Formats: sequence, C-alpha cells, structure tokens
Amino acid sequence: MVKVTLDGTLIAESDATVVVEGNHYFPPSSIKKEYFSDSNTHTTCPWKGQASYYNAQVDGKNVNDVAWYYPTPKDAANNIKGYVAFYKNKVSIA
Repeated sequence: MVKVTLDGTLIAESDATVVVEGNHYFPPSSIKKEYFSDSNTHTTCPWKGQASYYNAQVDGKNVNDVAWYYPTPKDAANNIKGYVAFYKNKVSIA
C-alpha cells in the first residue's frame, strides 16, 4: 500500500499504483477528492501528452500544483489515463 500525506493528513492511498519514471500514479478513485481542487496549470510531456494539475488544501493550508494527471494521454501513456501523481517535494509518499 502506497500512501500520500500532506502535513500528516492522508490524501491518497492505493495498492494498485502504476510507476512511471519513478513516480507512483494513483488510480483516480484512490485520492481523497475533498482535499483537491483544479489548478489552471497545464504542461506537456513529449510522450505522455498534456498534463492537468490539482491544488490541495489541508487544515487551511493550500499547496498549489501538488499533483498532476493526464486526462487524455497519448497512446504510449494510456495505462495512466486519469491516474494522479504527486510532487515528492510537496507531500510525503510512503
């Protein structure tokens, strides 16, 4: 089981993550959506496609662009469609 915490609060956990380029991608159903809001940030990966981002808020603390996902990835990354990965410098992953 892989768990993600932000300031001690559990915000995601799964035993079915997919590891890509050293990052755990969590199934969409494994994140606690009450802590997340959409970000306006988007980036592009040459082989995965356009990423969208989430902000997270825990106990009044807002962390911008804490996680990213590919809503419509390129074919090579279709196995992580909608899966959510987290920035290791913004959360604890264990």
